[in-house]
Amino acid sequence: MAMSVIRRKQGLVKPAEETPLTTLDLSVIDRLTVLRCNARTLHVFKHGPEAARVIREALSKALVPYYPLAGRLTESQPGCLQIECSGDGVWYVEASSDCTLHSLNFFDDVQSIPYDDLLPDAIPESQRIDPLVQMQVTQFGCGGFVIGLIFCHSICDGLGAAQFLNAIGELARGLEKPSIEPVWHREFFPSPQTPQETAFPPILPPPPQMPDYKLEHANIDMPMDPINRVKREFQQVTGLTCSAFEIVAAACWSTRTRAIQFEPNTQLKLVFFANCRHLLDPALPSGFYGNCFFPVTITASCGLLKQATTVSVVKLIQEAKAKLPVEFGKYLEGERLKNGEDPFAPPLTYTTLFISEWGRLGFNHVDYRWGPPVHVVPVQGSSIIPVAIVGSLPLPNRGIRLMTWCVEEAHRLPFLRHMHGVMNQELVM
Repeated sequence: MAMSVIRRKQGLVKPAEETPLTTLDLSVIDRLTVLRCNARTLHVFKHGPEAARVIREALSKALVPYYPLAGRLTESQPGCLQIECSGDGVWYVEASSDCTLHSLNFFDDVQSIPYDDLLPDAIPESQRIDPLVQMQVTQFGCGGFVIGLIFCHSICDGLGAAQFLNAIGELARGLEKPSIEPVWHREFFPSPQTPQETAFPPILPPPPQMPDYKLEHANIDMPMDPINRVKREFQQVTGLTCSAFEIVAAACWSTRTRAIQFEPNTQLKLVFFANCRHLLDPALPSGFYGNCFFPVTITASCGLLKQATTVSVVKLIQEAKAKLPVEFGKYLEGERLKNGEDPFAPPLTYTTLFISEWGRLGFNHVDYRWGPPVHVVPVQGSSIIPVAIVGSLPLPNRGIRLMTWCVEEAHRLPFLRHMHGVMNQELVM
């Protein structure tokens, strides 16, 4: 892909007004070690003259109600994360490219995207800062733009990050304040005993051995017609309804299993993280933007999955989801292990597939003045964690794009062949 990007301006964007200088506690879920990472995404927009200026000004205004995001992570004691609300700001980069997005097919080919050019580059060590949010707006010769976003997962989940971006969009469109008032409310989760209060600290297992495989990228575009047919068949067979996510997850898990050819008795796991805001009593307020989810884990043998229909695998997924309120409730009450395992730390092996639904997070509806994005591109976080992301096809198309990093090169073509075969058989075989 022949393109060059010039970064013209970079620095901190601070809240437009004075904000409280305080220290805020994070919830137990926020503090999970697995969330001590940054989520990276690209947001591609077809049109937006002067987008860098408009978004910078709206970002500064949004950081007034969302002032914790302008702060920094701190630890009152090892493992006890807090946010120091300092008003220091978020890192913002303005860049440009003479290319047109049309000539680059709006970055539809994920494998050829120059991520390093479109995401904020490393902050100079002389700055001595570690902001919670980093953003680069790259303006293209056609008037379109791409936002490269780096977000600290410890402070927001996907729903929370999308809520923040929607607030920026509303302010960019001229609203006086965001339509959803942000709410901190991280005390919803009771804190466990501190290390000083624990008489007998648990013996931690040795760190797991890191896998030596490398996962390759594969995209599968899926029109809605075959998915809707499976929905109708599922209702005819079971009398119940099912979602597009459940159908795609079932198809992905079973076809990946067939492509890899595990031994028949191998136990395989499918893991996805379910929003739990509504499971609390009372439910979390709509403006909550922290982490509130719980892993749903389904276990089945290779032999079962290879023979199962999509409909029967959807049943397995729904049965596991039905247990979510009870299992999340136990976790809240302090029952941190399930069958001796931490549910937030499933085995990072080739036998575990993580799948995530992005279509309902809200990223696809963010409007900074010139309409929603053509598409949103997740950036691979790890080359050893098998992941599939259920997103939407780039506009104006309708359907689902399954973005995966879940198989080694030797299994990539068999996986694609099985997925396309399943789609051609209307996903039910």
